[in-house]
Order: sequence, then structure tokens, then C-alpha cells
Amino acid sequence: MERPVLVTGATGNTGRHVVAGLLAEGVPVRALVRREDHGLPAGVEAVTGDVTDPEAVARAAEGVRAAYLVWPLMTAEGVGPVAAALARHADRVVYLSAAQAGGGDPGERGSWGAVEDAVRDSGAEWVFLRVTGLSANALQWSGRVRTGTVRAPYGDARRSLVHERDVAEMAVRALVDEGHAGRAYLTTGPEAVSQRDQVRLLGEAVGVAARWEEQPREEAAAELTALFGDTGYAEAALEYWASLAERPEEVSGDVEKVLGRPALPFSQWARDRADDFR
Repeated sequence: MERPVLVTGATGNTGRHVVAGLLAEGVPVRALVRREDHGLPAGVEAVTGDVTDPEAVARAAEGVRAAYLVWPLMTAEGVGPVAAALARHADRVVYLSAAQAGGGDPGERGSWGAVEDAVRDSGAEWVFLRVTGLSANALQWSGRVRTGTVRAPYGDARRSLVHERDVAEMAVRALVDEGHAGRAYLTTGPEAVSQRDQVRLLGEAVGVAARWEEQPREEAAAELTALFGDTGYAEAALEYWASLAERPEEVSGDVEKVLGRPALPFSQWARDRADDFR
């Protein structure tokens, strides 16, 4: 019997597409889920538990050939035992990381870099999908797009956001094909699109004349601090967006290199997720 692939975050933005992609290729799938009413497709073996619990991860990973890891915390605290639990069973771990993890300065690599280090140190083969950002981040504007106005800071910040379907297809290839072990792929969309243009494209997808309204930085900082409960994180996010108005996020060809087709544009994502904005 073929060994299954373990998918964590299986009901999330990328994980649900990873599950579907593996099933489409006839690969047996095991999912680590937090709730029994997970809604995953028939044929998926579900194990209840939390990805931050090493014992639950070890239970879910027993007998698998590879694992897709989505780490849900903003810190890397506790990831070492989880990575070790995966490595005791899985030959390969594919981790959904972030572009910042590839920085040369350890202080800039953040929690993503620390998780990468833990996966490397675990002894399993590793593949890192370093995204600049998911297009799904734009879901935060869904309620405001409906009203026709999105009020937020740094409309000129240009981001190379990637469609979750592209991330999932990259993950499937990394999980089942040879030739990917030890690779860190910069996983981006095909172009850097300003936040202002993202709103316009979302409006076009749903038939609303949506526009961007620039929000003062001080007001945005207060909102983000209330949202995340961390002034430092809010200020770091604002500084990053400010920098992207001058220097857009990098656009990589790694998606096309692995999948043999161009990355999906943000406009495609907007059409695919239009119902979320209606």
C-alpha cells in the first residue's frame, strides 16, 4: 500500500488545494485537523490534533512518506519538537515559508527563518516555499470592497502576491516528485501590483467601482496594534509597506520553472474569489 502524504493546515487557503491536488494524482492523503467537522473530501484520512502539539503530530505522521507543514504561530516557539516528530516518520517536509526567511541578516529572517532552521536540523529532506504574500491577504478588504471604498495605508505599495492554487501546485510537485529536496523556491505572482490596483481589480471582478482611500499612518498604526496586540509588529508592517512604494516586491520565475506555466495573475485570483467580495 502506498504511504500517504500528511497535510497540516488542510482546511486553509493553501492546504485545501494541496489536498485536492494530491487526491487528483491518486496519492493517499492524511490530514491533521483541529475539528472533527472538517469538511474535507471523501477518502482523506483525518487525524484530530494541533500542529503545535508534538505528540499529535507524531501520531498523524506515523507511516507517511512526506508532509506539508503550515506553522500557524507568529513565533517559532515549540517548532523544534514538531519538526523532529515529522522527521521521525516523513522522508521529506515541505514548509510554507516567507520570502523574509531568505535574508542574510538573522534578525530579518523572523519566525519563518527559525522554522526553516528547525526543519533543516530535523534530518528530513526539506523544501521551502518562500512566498512574498498570498493573494488571499486581500480578503481583509472584502467588506470594504462591497461599499466601494477601501481605506488603508500605502496604496502605492506594490506586491507580488501569489495565488494559493500556485502555492499548492508547487507543494504537490515538491511532495511527490524528485529533484526538489534542498531547494528554497521564491514563490510569487507574475508581477508586482500596487494595493490601489488590487482594489480596482477586485471591484472589476465583482462589478463595483471600488477605489482606494489613503489612510494616515498614525490611524493605521492604531488599528493594526488593536488587531495584532503588538505595536512592534504593526510598525514593522507599516515600514515594510512604505518601502514597497519605492521598491516593489521581487518577482520570481520559480513558479513557472517548477510548474511549466506562468504564475497566475492577481486579476485571476480576483475573479476566482469574487464571491467572497460580493
